[in-house]
Amino acid sequence: MAKPSPIFTCAECGAAHKKWTGRCDACGAWNSIAEEVPLAAGPGTRTLGAAKGRRIELSRLSAEETPPPRAASGLEEFDRVLGGGLVPASAILVGGDPGIGKSTLLLQAAASFARQGVSAIYVSGEEAAAQVRMRAQRLGLADAPVQLAAETDLRDILTTLDAARPGLAIIDSIQTMWADHVEAAPGSVSQVRAAAHELVSFAKRRGTAVILVGHVTKDGQIAGPRVVEHMVDTVLYFEGERGHQFRILRAVKNRFGPADEIGVFEMTGGGLSEVANPSELFLSERGQASPGSAVFAGIEGTRPVLTEIQALVAASPLGTPRRTVVGLDSGRLSTILAVLEARCGIPFAGLDVFLNVAGGMRVSEPAADLAVAAALLSAREDVALPPDMVVFGEISLSGALRPVGQTENRLKEAQKLGFSQAVAPDRSKIEGDGGIRVRKMPDLVTFVGEMFAAG
Repeated sequence: MAKPSPIFTCAECGAAHKKWTGRCDACGAWNSIAEEVPLAAGPGTRTLGAAKGRRIELSRLSAEETPPPRAASGLEEFDRVLGGGLVPASAILVGGDPGIGKSTLLLQAAASFARQGVSAIYVSGEEAAAQVRMRAQRLGLADAPVQLAAETDLRDILTTLDAARPGLAIIDSIQTMWADHVEAAPGSVSQVRAAAHELVSFAKRRGTAVILVGHVTKDGQIAGPRVVEHMVDTVLYFEGERGHQFRILRAVKNRFGPADEIGVFEMTGGGLSEVANPSELFLSERGQASPGSAVFAGIEGTRPVLTEIQALVAASPLGTPRRTVVGLDSGRLSTILAVLEARCGIPFAGLDVFLNVAGGMRVSEPAADLAVAAALLSAREDVALPPDMVVFGEISLSGALRPVGQTENRLKEAQKLGFSQAVAPDRSKIEGDGGIRVRKMPDLVTFVGEMFAAG
């Protein structure tokens, strides 16, 4: 039998190559390709007709299924992102930048679940047990009935979990786990994939909910093969800016609840505290009306969130003007600037443009287009928008304003925070505006003419 040829796999994106190269052709990462020895035997090396398998029991789509039971932690923001609580036998992957507070969040969650009667085991592969205890004391969680271990050997961890049968097991982190049957260094593609497969299989087999902590790359994606994200039931990202105390837990995949749901936390000296009203928090530092500021009524998951979009436009001393964006997609900014110049005749050539979402929030919703345009025009014309106005709407390349979803929820949230008027696309479906005067605009030209005619 021929010896299987080795495969070279990229540690950043998981792409397979026939030979080693210094740069991955798929993702462009340097020095990320490592050798991976395939299995000597597998399903393709034996004849399937030689032995019969077990017959699978089939069922109809119309069969009624009871919803999975959920365990609430008491942290409402954490439970919201999970879809209402922790589902037994589920596998959850949590990623985030170094030092953003992943371990703090999960230690608090483990303590909350343990106090609610869910047996919890916290396995740390990055810190000693004494370090975890020191953090627990600082957070006031030393009396929580959480069992602690500091280990990286996957075989020992699985043996311990199989004997203890906890309701929740937290593995911090998956990149530090080492499987002795895989000939690769910890953190490699082979090790991460094997460790994730064993832990997810254990969760499904024993009914234990498993939370895996994952490192992220410089692009903000969870490091390792993408197959890990396909294995698990839920993928959460813990986001935030180092200079801000706000942290956002965002679900990008959830088989047991809505995706794109967010939970907002505030980093304090005593750990992470929940933020019940994110809109009020993000607008708390908003002062008097000033040019370059617009309030956007957005939707994150199932909840409306109001954020302030700030813009600064100034003459550029450079041959190529600067475009600096924080909290938004830079490509979307370029598109809006092009539409303003081509459809409205408002040039931004020779002008530096700086755009920021206040509070460290990240906005990816297309409904923010009109608010971005309003902030840019307000800064360029030096005209302040009314302080009691919210703006939302998607801008097409033709300059038309497209309606967005959940308009009524956006208006109700704005009215709850004291806003009395809103600007929305002309075709928005509004049955109840919550007492807010809505100014409907068919296109960007009409918006510019009515809001900035004096400028």
